[in-house]
Parts: sequence; structure tokens; C-alpha cells
Amino acid sequence: MLVLTRKSDESIKLGDDITITVIQIKGNTVRLGIDAPSDLRIYRKELFEKIKEENMKAANLFMDEFAKINKALRSKE
Repeated sequence: MLVLTRKSDESIKLGDDITITVIQIKGNTVRLGIDAPSDLRIYRKELFEKIKEENMKAANLFMDEFAKINKALRSKE
């Protein structure tokens, strides 16, 4: 992990087209501004993990249904 120290209004660059700027520091809270292409999805980590978990559940349900359909079709042969 790369660890950087930045002050308010200072930035870091990720590649050519992503800039993260420290907007405000208040106590133990830091406000960040992220300038990135509009097609890049940016999520808080806890939300990203929830989305990933829900996608895995949905994929498993789909695979379960697919297995049932496959079994039913094979039993007709």
C-alpha cells in the first residue's frame, strides 16, 4: 500500500485522468473530491462490497435455476 500525506487543497493523480483532492479535514474525517471520467464507477468500499455480495447471490440463484432447468431437460431425454 502506498501511503501519502496531503494537506487540504492538495491532490494526487491516478494515471492521466483521475485526480483526488483533499477538500476538507475536520477531526478524524477527511472530505475528498474525485475528478474522473464519467464512465468510471466510483463507490465507497462498504457499498462496493455490498454490491459485490448481491451480485454473487444473484449469480448463484441463476446457476441454481440453470441447473434445475438442465436437469429437467436431461430427464426428458
